[in-house]
This record gives sequence, C-alpha cells and structure tokens, in this order.
Amino acid sequence: MKVLNSYKDFKLRAWETGDAKSLAQAADNPNIAKNLRNTFPNPYTLDDAIWFINDCIANTEKKQINYAIVVDGQAVGGIGIFVKDDVYEKSAELGYWLSEDFWHKGIMSDAVLMICKEAFEIFDIVRIFAEPFADNVGSRGVLEKVGFTYEGTMRNGVCKNGEIHSYCMYSILREEFAV
Repeated sequence: MKVLNSYKDFKLRAWETGDAKSLAQAADNPNIAKNLRNTFPNPYTLDDAIWFINDCIANTEKKQINYAIVVDGQAVGGIGIFVKDDVYEKSAELGYWLSEDFWHKGIMSDAVLMICKEAFEIFDIVRIFAEPFADNVGSRGVLEKVGFTYEGTMRNGVCKNGEIHSYCMYSILREEFAV
C-alpha cells in the first residue's frame, strides 16, 4: 500500500469505552460538525461520545467497519465503512472526521487507504463511495489524493443548520484500488 506524506504516529482501532473523554474533546468543534450529517452533534458532549462508542461496540457484527483514529493513545477522529443494502448491496459508504489539530498532516489520506483496503478484503463489494459537501475542500482533497473519482455534484442536495448546500459524489472501484 502506498503511504502518502504520513504522520507516522497514528493507528486505526476499534472504539473502546475509555475513548469517551478524548472523543468528546476532539469532536466538540463547529468546524468539524459543519461538514458532517446532523447526527454528529454540536456541541459534542461526553454523553454523545458514550452513546456513539456504545453504538459502535453493539454493531460490530454488522456489515461495517468503524474505527477510532488514535494518536498518542487518544481518539482524535473517526472513520467508517458501511455496506449498503437492497439494490446497493455491492456498495459501501465511507465517512470520516479528524480533530482540527491534526488536519494537513497526511493522517486522513493514509486512514482512508487503510480502511478501504480492509473493506475490499472482507466485504463482497465492488464500490466505495463518499459524499462530502461541495465546499469541504479538505475532504474532497483527501479523496482525490487517494484515487477516488469525482462523479458529480448533487446541487442543493442537503440542508445543514437551516442552509441548503450541494454535495459531491466520489467513488473508487475495487479494480481501481491499488495497494
């Protein structure tokens, strides 16, 4: 697998109950929440962190991978792959976020490569997709850097904090994914 300008001291691992405090600290940032779905609260409290971690632990057997991004023993972000169902059963959605303190260090690019590799190895999928907001230049850059293809913009496709935004569709196919 190629490594991209990496911050070497991070790892991906399953969420643990002991991550609640660091998760709440890292996630409690409006600059993160503004680019995520409404299910990611702002402010992000310790209770939100406890609920999220317990939900991840309870759903480990489902068709998903949901990891903490850990630096120096502290959860500083999250990344997940979620296999879809019905006619979308061969596709999986990628979602991620990272503490602003660790932006622009290559962590997310490497994390995306790592989790996509694992997803293609363990799931019977042909495609992984992500849907960043159109104005989320950082997230779009991560996807482009690791080889996702921009498929188009869904104009006025989401409503966040009472404002209408467009979002983009990116994907990578199994045969395009080079490790």
